[in-house]
Amino acid sequence: MHETPLTNAYRYAIYFASRPDSADWQAGSRWLGRCAASATVVSQPTVEGVAPEDFNRLTAAPRRYGWHATLKAPFALRHGIGLETLRQALKQLSGQLSAFQMPTLCARKLDDFLALAPVTASPQIDRVARQCVTTLHAFAAPLSAEALARRRAGGLTPEEDALLVRWGYPFVLERFQFHLSLTGSLKGVSPERIDAIQTAAVQTFQTIPPCQFDSIALFAEPRPGADFVLLEHFAFR
Repeated sequence: MHETPLTNAYRYAIYFASRPDSADWQAGSRWLGRCAASATVVSQPTVEGVAPEDFNRLTAAPRRYGWHATLKAPFALRHGIGLETLRQALKQLSGQLSAFQMPTLCARKLDDFLALAPVTASPQIDRVARQCVTTLHAFAAPLSAEALARRRAGGLTPEEDALLVRWGYPFVLERFQFHLSLTGSLKGVSPERIDAIQTAAVQTFQTIPPCQFDSIALFAEPRPGADFVLLEHFAFR
C-alpha cells in the first residue's frame, strides 16, 4: 500500500478489499492483471477458448479500480474537507463495526458483466454499505451536471435516479448489491466465451476459503482517469 497518502487525489472511494497478502487479494489481482496495492502489472491467467488479448480487454474496466467491492462509490472531497478529516471519519466509523465471516461467493452474471457475488443475502454486508454511504456522504462534493448526465445516460429507474441525486450514486441502499467485478461489459461477446470466462473464474476462486470482513479500505484516484490505488485499511473493532 502507498506509504504516503495522496492528499490531493482527484477522487477517493470506500471499498471492501482483502489485505494485499491474502490469497483472495492475490487471486483477484492476478485475474484483473493489476495489483492496486503495489500499482504493478500482474500476469493474468490463461482462459481456455479466449485469446489473452481479448481477456485483457474484457477485464480492463474493473482493472482500473483494483480488486474490490464498492461500499461508497468514488467521490471528490467537498470544498474545505481534507484527506485527514476523511481518515478520522473512517477510523471512527470502522471502530463502530464488528468483524464477521464473509458469505460464500460465486462467479455469476450480473446485468451484462461477470462478478463474484454472495450466494445468499447478507444483512451484515448491507448494513456496512449503508453506514458507509450515509455516514460519509457529508464529506463528498456534489456531483456536477456533467457527472449526473453521464450517470443518467446509462438508463436509470426513477428510484435509482432519486438515489443518484440524494447520495451521488444510484446503486446504494435498497439498490445495493455487493459484488467484486470480474469483467467489464460483455455485450457482443459470444455465450461460449462468456461460459469459458465464468468457468475459469469458478476454478480460480472456488478453492479460496471465505475471508473475514474485518475492515474497510480507502482507495484513491490520483488524477482524472488514473488507476485507483489502495491507500489504507481501517480495521473493525
